[in-house]
Formats: sequence, C-alpha cells, structure tokens
Amino acid sequence: MWKWLHPYADPERAYKLSGTLFPWFAILACLFITVGTVWGLLFAPTDYQQGDSYRIIFIHVPAASMSMAAYMGMATAAFIGLVWQVKLADWAAASIAPIGAVITFIALFTGATWGKPMWGTWWVWDARLTSELVLLFLYLGVISLYASFEDKVLAARAAGILAIVGVINIPIIKYSVEWWSSLHQPSTIRITEKSTMSSEMLYPLLINILGFGLMIGAITIVRFRAEILARNGMRPWVRELAKAEEVK
Repeated sequence: MWKWLHPYADPERAYKLSGTLFPWFAILACLFITVGTVWGLLFAPTDYQQGDSYRIIFIHVPAASMSMAAYMGMATAAFIGLVWQVKLADWAAASIAPIGAVITFIALFTGATWGKPMWGTWWVWDARLTSELVLLFLYLGVISLYASFEDKVLAARAAGILAIVGVINIPIIKYSVEWWSSLHQPSTIRITEKSTMSSEMLYPLLINILGFGLMIGAITIVRFRAEILARNGMRPWVRELAKAEEVK
C-alpha cells in the first residue's frame, strides 16, 4: 500500500518533490491569507458585544489552531523517525519545530492583545492560555534537544520522544474550556454542529485558517530542503546543484 512512498525516502527525490510543491503552497498561502485578512479586517460586520476589537480573531484563531496542527505534524514525523528509522522524517520534525514555536508565540501574543480589552488584563492563568504556553515550551524543548547533541541520530531520538510525549497537551488545549471553568470563550467553529459565528465572519476565518496551514507548509518545505542539503553536503547530486548555482 505504501510502496509508492518508498522512493521518496531518498533525499534527492524528496528534495526535488518538495521543490515542485513549494510554489503551490507559497502562492496559495499568499492568496488565502490576503483574501481572508482583508475580508475579515475590512468587510466583516462589527460584533455587537466586542465591537471591532474582535477582528484580531482572524489572526489569533488561525495561529492557535495551526500551532496545534503543526505540533501534531511534528510529532507524527518524529514517531515515523523513531519507529521506522526514516531519517527524512527526523529532518521534517526538526524543520517544523521552529515554525511551530513562532506560530504559538503569535497565538499567545494576539490572545493577550485580545484579552486586554475583553478581560481587563493581558494574562490570566486560564486553562487554555496555560496549556498553550506549555505548547510553546514543548516546541522550545524539542528545538533545544535537536541542538544539544552533536550526534544528530541521538538528538533526533531525544527530541522525538519529547515531541511524542507532548501530544498529550493537544487535547488539553482543545477541550480545556469544556473541562474547566474558563474565561476563554468556547469554540466558535463546530464540525458536527452549526457554528456560532455568522457566515460573514466564519468564511474569512476559515480562509485564513487554511492560509496559515499552507504558509506553515511552505516555510516547512524551505527549511526541509535546507536540512536535506546540510545533511547531504558530500553527496554528488548536492555538489552538482552547488556547481549549477555557481554557473548561474
């Protein structure tokens, strides 16, 4: 079933495939984020309770949701690297970690900015906020472990174990507002039920969530390709690429 994936465990093929995919991710990310942000900030209706301050939702919610999605992608790659010893999976996990950390920081910063006018304070030790902060520390821990060992196989193993163990935090973030008393508002996007947002607000939000996902994919591809080149610097095909760039 998975035989068609085996050839792409080869670094050269993976490098070429990711190069083919990058323009699609980058162009679509720019398109979706532009449309979603302009629609949400300029044309979505004003909220009857929060006024225009709610518009930060079009950045905060995509960042928060994609911080969890990126972590799951990183943990999945780490699991594949640990179980099946696929080096490319380890490199993918290492590529995702810094991107996820930045997205998580954006989610925390925009959440604090939104919370100030709504709650009267920049920060409370709310279950959702605290678990999102823990997510940032998990990302930083994974990054630190990758950088702490000269033996990259050992580094990937240590970072992978932390990434996999940290998955337990994802459902805590997701369901914290339902499990504990929280200042944070409940989810406004429902899959099995009707969403609590009007369609004029919901559509640009969904577009931005998709755009953020594509943006993370595009940046991950750039880092992944750089990781492949760094780990395969002595391979003939990498030398040929370097020579071709010199000619240009």
